[in-house]
Amino acid sequence: MTTESTTPQWVKSSYSDNGGTCVEWAPATASTTGFVPVRDSKNPGGPALALAAAAFSSFVAGVKAGGFDAA
Repeated sequence: MTTESTTPQWVKSSYSDNGGTCVEWAPATASTTGFVPVRDSKNPGGPALALAAAAFSSFVAGVKAGGFDAA
């Protein structure tokens, strides 16, 4: 018997700062759907992006490598 919830369990990104620019994601959803939901923590009732797991992994790798740092 499976007891999986259809409600995403949101987690704040460790890369978010405390200045209100926070991103949340639902990692457990990726294992069941192949997509990673991402949303703005300031608007939890608003829209969420559903990124393919491979695309999300590439994005995270780019963030870790500093590819999105301000110039």
